[in-house]
Amino acid sequence: MEMAVSAALVMVIAVIILLLLGAPIGVAIGASSTMAILMILPFKSAATIGAQKIFTGLNSFPLLAIPFFVLAGNIMNNGGIAIRMINFAEALCGKMPGSLAQSNIVANMFFGAISGSGNAAAAAMGGTLGPVEKERGYDVQYSAAVNIASAPTGMLIPPSNALIVFTTVATSVSVAAIFMAGYIPGILWGISVMIVAGVSAKRRGYINNTKIPLLTTLKYFLEAIPSLLLVIIIIGGILSGIFTATEASGVAVAYSLILSFIYKSIKVKDIPEIVFESAKTTAIIVLLVGVSSIMSWVMAFTNIPGIVANAMLSITDNSIITLLIINIVLLFVGTFMDPTPAILIFTPIFMPICTGFGMTPIHFGIMICFNLCIGAITPPVGTILFTGCKIANTTIEGVIKSLLPYFAAIIIVLLLVTYIPAISETLPRMFGYL
Repeated sequence: MEMAVSAALVMVIAVIILLLLGAPIGVAIGASSTMAILMILPFKSAATIGAQKIFTGLNSFPLLAIPFFVLAGNIMNNGGIAIRMINFAEALCGKMPGSLAQSNIVANMFFGAISGSGNAAAAAMGGTLGPVEKERGYDVQYSAAVNIASAPTGMLIPPSNALIVFTTVATSVSVAAIFMAGYIPGILWGISVMIVAGVSAKRRGYINNTKIPLLTTLKYFLEAIPSLLLVIIIIGGILSGIFTATEASGVAVAYSLILSFIYKSIKVKDIPEIVFESAKTTAIIVLLVGVSSIMSWVMAFTNIPGIVANAMLSITDNSIITLLIINIVLLFVGTFMDPTPAILIFTPIFMPICTGFGMTPIHFGIMICFNLCIGAITPPVGTILFTGCKIANTTIEGVIKSLLPYFAAIIIVLLLVTYIPAISETLPRMFGYL
């Protein structure tokens, strides 16, 4: 037992040191888990169990949806779909304060709903709208902050890779159920960003006095219908049982590719590069899932979840305070760990505590994913933050100050999601998943 506790401590200390030294997250998790497992078992047994855990962690049919959704997102990013989303979003936002920034937020929500990727949304919308906003006098850091703050809505509004990863750990939760649960929290995230962006735009004088004609709005809507139809096909197909979430990801690839060929924005010669970029992104996710599976086994063997649960419950048995502590821990974790490994590692630790207080696994899944999505826009590991700054050609230091009000608004929504179960559970209950 003492050896198990020592191995757990070595693993935790090693992963922290490696991350502080700048090691990639996959290397840090893999190396620290290997050190721990070698302390517990002989080399031959450790190698066998390590290989088995990597295999079983990746041997998941729902997980197969991720590479296809990544590929679909990259096709949409290059296939003329993004600009149609932006035009329709701009028509919807009309004369709102900071209408271009507001259209960025709405477009990120639309694009996320058909691509499942926050990074893809930040790149597509920032790259297209950024120059236009600059031309109309918008401050670059304001525009970048709006784009970065709203891009993670695509990680909550289905289809969502983060939610799929959660179901591989919480096997009692179906992909369809967690997808339904993500809609309202994702939309609330977007609305909170719109409120802050509108207040800031009014203060800066970003007022749009140009009215978009009704016929133009109708034209943009008709052009966006084929893209928006993908949402109905994917979610409708899953809910009706026509196909699984994994099969839906294949449908998304085929549909987006056909649409891009119709729009003549992708040529056959472009496909290898798009597939290659998607493969690189998928390889990172697969590596993180594999090495996180070893770490999860080590934590289970050393009873880290039980130790953490007992420690937290010894501080307080008040569910409100306990959930607040869990949120603070996850917010801290999200600043230096990507959502994928964090979900895989911390779900087994915190879910038993939360379900012990009566929280459903679906509610917990949305809470942890929402929380860790905030980490995607915070330094030092915020991938969406880096993408948004790079696309806007500005510095992280300059954008962070502009992001602070958005962080405050998003955290308020996080607290609502945490303490009001209906936000996550209403839609799954309506469709019979609860």
